[in-house]
Amino acid sequence: MLASIEKTPLTIFREMKLFIIVWVGQLVASIGSSITAFALDVWVYEHTGSVTQFALITLANTLPLIILAPVAGLLVDRWDRKWTMILSDLFATLSTVAIAILFSFGRLEVWHIYLANTFSAIFMAFQIPAFYASISLLVPKHHLGRANGMLSFMNGTAKLIAPPLGGVLLGVISLPGVIVLHLTSVFFGITLLLLLQFPKSTTAAVAIAQNSFVKETTYGLTYLLARPGLLGVLIISAYSIFLVGGVQVITTPLILSFAPVTVLGTILSLFGVAILAGGLLIGIWGGLERNINMIYGCMLLTGAFLIVAGLQPSIFVFIIGVFLFFLLRPIIGSSTQAIFQSKVEPSVQGRVFSIKGAIEAVGLPLGYITIGPLAEKIFEPLMATNGLLAGSIGKILGVGIGRGMGLLLVIMGILTISITFIAYFYPRLRLVEDELPDHDVLYPSNTQNLIQ
Repeated sequence: MLASIEKTPLTIFREMKLFIIVWVGQLVASIGSSITAFALDVWVYEHTGSVTQFALITLANTLPLIILAPVAGLLVDRWDRKWTMILSDLFATLSTVAIAILFSFGRLEVWHIYLANTFSAIFMAFQIPAFYASISLLVPKHHLGRANGMLSFMNGTAKLIAPPLGGVLLGVISLPGVIVLHLTSVFFGITLLLLLQFPKSTTAAVAIAQNSFVKETTYGLTYLLARPGLLGVLIISAYSIFLVGGVQVITTPLILSFAPVTVLGTILSLFGVAILAGGLLIGIWGGLERNINMIYGCMLLTGAFLIVAGLQPSIFVFIIGVFLFFLLRPIIGSSTQAIFQSKVEPSVQGRVFSIKGAIEAVGLPLGYITIGPLAEKIFEPLMATNGLLAGSIGKILGVGIGRGMGLLLVIMGILTISITFIAYFYPRLRLVEDELPDHDVLYPSNTQNLIQ
């Protein structure tokens, strides 16, 4: 049964009003932050001409999230989550203000941006788990899938809008103007948070051993190891993100193998539209009542679409396959998050979600460093005109530039389908929503008094 059938749009809005207000503020702030990030990326590349230095910005943005995950999760569980979000946003903007000042005095250098991004990412390591751990307090259980779909839509919107809008704004108001816009958007999100009062969890707080810092910071991992069903859900989610990294790293050379460079930008934007559409779809629909079935089904389709994408040396077939692949990613992510939000007690969600985020974050670069070299060093030579597989598999998939990457996509698809079938026969994973109890958070039926 679909969760959305039982509710009218007005009822859904009323039940999700608190979350929607927070979401609007975070959407505006996310767009502003993404535009600034794009502008700084452009500035670095224009001043260095180095792809390596350009890539180091991504490392500066993600490494603190992974390293600080255990400590951040512990503190998020101890602190008030609304104020954690507010203060994290405020402190993160200090680096942006510093960039603006340095630029205004003509003293901005590339290493300043690396340092600023690292500083900002440190506070985002607290803001992100605080936000995600608040959702189960802001949204009834039957709307978790819808709320997570809205989060996917938010992230997709920011990524889709930032490049074209950032390019226009750089030419019109330059970098200082973009930074002012960023700060304005963040303060808008903070203002909305200040107007709200987050509901309090009614679950009993889990005791934290004050004398064992190691035990405290590793609690999230210990929690997952004691619940193999949840750990299995996380592994599938991380694997799906690994696939995203693998597809992204070979998309550009594969497209250029049978299309001009002028087509590349359009195709990449189209894939961004797919992510946006997937988030919008699950946000409106709400998903199936059993999220694990949604994950199984989407992973099977993910494998099938990867096979389609690599099957022929056709740009049309490739676009269809990868578009549908990216369309499913927000649905998988939303369903995964809904399971965690409903099965993990709110009092420990900060620690568990931080570990979850760190493990998932590893999937993307792992896909880059694994699939990229495999495609370039092994599969492309095998599928060359005179390659070892030219006379066998080459007769089916074709030979020449790009066909090794096509074969790799097919293998990734077959592997994904096989892993999904194996995962289905693991009872702890298949029955995770039955065996683990829902946390008994008392969602407030009247949210009016939570708006100050």
